[in-house]
Amino acid sequence: MKRTRGKASGQPPAVWERNAAGLLDGAAGFRRALLGWYDANARRLPWRERPSLYGTVVSEFMLQQTQVKTALPYFERWMRELPGFTELAAASEERVLRLWEGLGYYSRARNLRRLAQAVVERGGPPAAPDEWRELPGVGPYTAAAITSIALGARAACVDGNVVRILARLTADRTEHRDSASAAKAFTALAEGLLDPARPGDHNQAMMELGATLCSRQSPACVICPVREVCAGARSGEPACFPRLAPRKLEQREVTRVWCRRGDALLLHRGAAGARRLAGMHELPTSEQAGFDPAALADATELARRRRAITRFVITETIVAPRSPVRIRTGPELVWVSARELAGVALSGPHRRWINEILGRDGGDDAQAPKR
Repeated sequence: MKRTRGKASGQPPAVWERNAAGLLDGAAGFRRALLGWYDANARRLPWRERPSLYGTVVSEFMLQQTQVKTALPYFERWMRELPGFTELAAASEERVLRLWEGLGYYSRARNLRRLAQAVVERGGPPAAPDEWRELPGVGPYTAAAITSIALGARAACVDGNVVRILARLTADRTEHRDSASAAKAFTALAEGLLDPARPGDHNQAMMELGATLCSRQSPACVICPVREVCAGARSGEPACFPRLAPRKLEQREVTRVWCRRGDALLLHRGAAGARRLAGMHELPTSEQAGFDPAALADATELARRRRAITRFVITETIVAPRSPVRIRTGPELVWVSARELAGVALSGPHRRWINEILGRDGGDDAQAPKR
């Protein structure tokens, strides 16, 4: 098996090719060991216990950028509230976002709703991976996962877990630019190893192995079912694989304002066409509220929180102005009463912060602003 190698490979192309070829030569034994382990050790998950095409679609969207343990309660609630493509297609975007609240990356929820609408409009779901890739929010990995698990399609999934396993199996020392380029580089190998009789189970077994034993740090090689064919385990340093170029993180600081009028709290609502937070509410930044920085010179700091979003590390400071201030008017700024907060779609961190501040009455010092 050949593939293009970059200058940062760190090993002659023949080394990786030899390891990959050996793995493919023993593919039948690899599949038996992997699926035997999966049959005995697979976690009991609701989308496996009650399999359906719709449930597979929902779970795969939720598991993009989200760990299984985090997604579990969201999946159960979603399936109770919106049990099928028809119900999801008919639901309002606000209701969908409210059910998704806390999972982050809200474009997934909007794409999932749009996908359901497309399925209903076309009279049913497609069958082939290529057709699924034409639907909103569905890329190569998601299309392969949905169609292999729910429809038995012979399509290999290559996500971060699978990349890690294949890089270790082949002791691949290439420094890949990012996870997407690594996934592309390993796709042919993943397809060659795929069990044609049980493609869905094979894909789930690979992801299960990566999530439970072949972890990023301290992989459990001693009890790994495919240890005997793993060049990374034989090297004695399996945690060194895969090699990804260091990601450059950008530091950002944001000041958000806490303004109350009676029992109502000022929030910023994302514009309908916004890429990340369309329709979602957050505490407004000082710029969004139209504050002159001088108006916040003596503001009371209520909270300071730090979080990471993609390549950004963001420090967010929430302050309450001590003096009356004039707030910019516009459709994106809304006053929401305490009793209405539970019904609006808030980003997960902001709901936690708001509940925390309200719980300690941190906003009572803020004077009612002028309109």
